[in-house]
Parts: sequence; C-alpha cells; structure tokens
Amino acid sequence: MTETAEEPAPRTRIFADLTPLRSSPDYRRLWFGNTVSWIGQGMTSLAVSLQVYDITRSAFSVGLIGFCSFLPMVVFGLFGGAVADTVDRRKLGLASSAGSFVLSVALVALTVAGVEQVGLLYAVVALQAACFAVNSPARSSMIARLLPAEQLPAANALNSMTSTTGTLVGPMLGGLVVGWWGYRAAYTVDAVTFTAALYAMWRLPAMLPQREEGVRDKRASVVDGLRFLGTRPNLRMTFFTDLCAMLLANPRALFPVVAVLWYGGDARTTGLLVAAPAFGALLGGVFSGWLGRVRRHGLAVLLAVGCWGTAIAVFGLTRQLWLGLLFLALAGCADTTSMVFRNTMLQAAVPDEMRGRLQGVFIVVVAGGPRLGDFLAGSVADLTSPGLAVTGGGIACVVAVALLALRWRGFARYDARDPQP
Repeated sequence: MTETAEEPAPRTRIFADLTPLRSSPDYRRLWFGNTVSWIGQGMTSLAVSLQVYDITRSAFSVGLIGFCSFLPMVVFGLFGGAVADTVDRRKLGLASSAGSFVLSVALVALTVAGVEQVGLLYAVVALQAACFAVNSPARSSMIARLLPAEQLPAANALNSMTSTTGTLVGPMLGGLVVGWWGYRAAYTVDAVTFTAALYAMWRLPAMLPQREEGVRDKRASVVDGLRFLGTRPNLRMTFFTDLCAMLLANPRALFPVVAVLWYGGDARTTGLLVAAPAFGALLGGVFSGWLGRVRRHGLAVLLAVGCWGTAIAVFGLTRQLWLGLLFLALAGCADTTSMVFRNTMLQAAVPDEMRGRLQGVFIVVVAGGPRLGDFLAGSVADLTSPGLAVTGGGIACVVAVALLALRWRGFARYDARDPQP
C-alpha cells in the first residue's frame, strides 16, 4: 500500500487501525450495526437475569439462563456454519437478525402484557441463542469477502472492540435503564438497536459461497467441515490453544470466592474482577495498531496464550486488589491479541466454501470452552484451594501450549503472506 500524508506508515501506528472502516462502506455499516446491537443485547442479558430473579428469587433459576443459551449455541453453531456454506450468507444473516429482532419485540410484548412466566423467558433466551449461532458464522465469513487480506487483523481488532464494548457497556446501561424505567424500556432499546444490524445486512451485496471451478454445488455437510479441519494442523491449533486458555486458566467462576477470601470484598469487588479482563481486552483493541505489522500469526497466538496463562497464574498469587485487577487486565489484553490472529487465520487460510463451517466450530468452542472451564476451576478449588486452582491452571495453560508448540512446530512458522491451513 502506498504511504500517504493522510495515513501514517504502519510502523508508527499505535491506536487501532481504522482503515477497514474507511475503505469499505459495507464493512463500516456492518461494524456499526453490530456494535449498537451488541450493546442492546448486553442490556437484555442483564434485564432477563434480573427479571428471572425478581420472579423466582432463586439463584439457580438465574443460572439456568446460561444453560438455556448453551445448548442452542452448540447445536445451531455447527448447523448455522453448514447453512452459511450453502446459501446466500447475506440472506441468512438478514433472516437470523430479523429473528433476533422479533424475539426482542416479543420480550417487550410480554412485559407490556404483564406476563411473568419464567418458562417463556427461557424459551426466548434459547431462541435468541439459536439466532445468534446461525448469524455469527454467516457474518464472520463475510468479512474476508469485504476486505483485502492485509486488513483482516485490523478488522478483527475492531470486531473485538465491538464485543467487548457490548459486554462492558450493555449490562451497565441495562442496570440503569431497568432501575429507572423498568424491563420494558430495556427490551425496547434492544429492539430498536437491532434495526441497525438489520439495515447493515440489508445493504450488503449477495454473498453466495465461492467454490472452486468444476466443483458442483451441493449441500454443505458439518462432517465434511470437521474432516477438513482434521487435515489442517494450523487451523486445529487455533482451537487447541484457545481451549488451553479457556479450559485450564479460566478463573471466572471463582471471582465471588476470591473477592471475599483474598481481598475481603463483596459483590462490588466481584464486579471489578469480572470487569477487569474485559477492560484489558478493550484496551488491547484500542491499542492494536501494531498488530498489522505481525506476519508470524501462529507464533503470536502461542505467545499471547502463554501471556494469558502467566497473567492468570500471577493473579492467583496476588492478595492486593489493585495488583489482581492489573494482571486480569493484562490477561484480557493478551486474549484480544490471540483472538485477532486466530480469527484472521480462520478467514485467510480457509477456502470461502468452508469458512461458514469453520466459524461454526469456532462458535462451539467459544460457547463451550469457558463453561467447561468454570466447572473445572470450581471442582479443583473445592478439592484443593482457590489459589491452587487459579495459579495451577495458569501454569497448566502455559505448559500445555508449550507442548502443543513442540508437537506441531509448523504452527509457529505460519506466515500471513503465505497462509497455509
């Protein structure tokens, strides 16, 4: 790319690279629509949790919300990826976004009618998760068609800011809106924000999967996608490394415990612990300008996941709150770096006709990994101690990643200029 006065040389860039937003109106609309809708979804997520608790006064009932979203995410993530490799991805994204919009309107209608049935709320949550799981592979596989390969790391960094902003800002605004105006207002805001995502999808061009010349069109198979993944070691490693972090070094379930035992805190301390990784992830996206200069994406993933595990291990040794928050934020920043390069590899090294299915597998890993990690961390903490569970998990993550790097040495040599799956 020719250097211009308006665009600084890549070596001087510190903040997030906004080139994808400037160069592609389609991507710009998609990014803005997703950012607004993520905030609305964050509001709804908190509002549903609060409403279920108001109705039942049961923490177990609130916990069932996660279970209701988990199964549809896993099942429809794989299914949605296969469909995204068969049909026009724009139409699939538009239909699933419309489904999410209708479900947000349904929540508004339930509150207006004064219906307080927890089962209906669970059903809406499950259907929303299904719509998201179908929409995400379609939307993610579009990005490589909207932007040139050299802009994919910048686009994925911007996308990480979208999800992190929704995670941080959405629940915060949701709590304020529910407190001031009630559940109906929060659900209404979510429904309104979804129109931005609908408009962005509607303006996109047709996105039929591209197939190699001479290959006949056929219904995409989930099994074919898994077979493809089984023969591509570099792509498998993107999932293995993420599972190391999410399964072995995921202390999220222990935050309420360590807030009391380590820091002598309360629910507010737990909130700070939960927010710290997300804040670090947001900073990682804001200061992501340097990512575009990295070519060894596999090595970058290994180092980032190793940094995550190290930061979590040190967090387990801290007994001062400010220090614990610092290392959690560093872990979140490392997670953003890993996510950017893993997503870029999935977009650049996968043929277009397979991108939906691989993104579907990604959704399953993202949905299932943290929940299994919560179970593992809680079990180890009960058998030993929270400190050993956290620090031991971080060390185990670093060791596991090192062993994977020794087993598949080619991953560290992966070069973005010649992406080999």
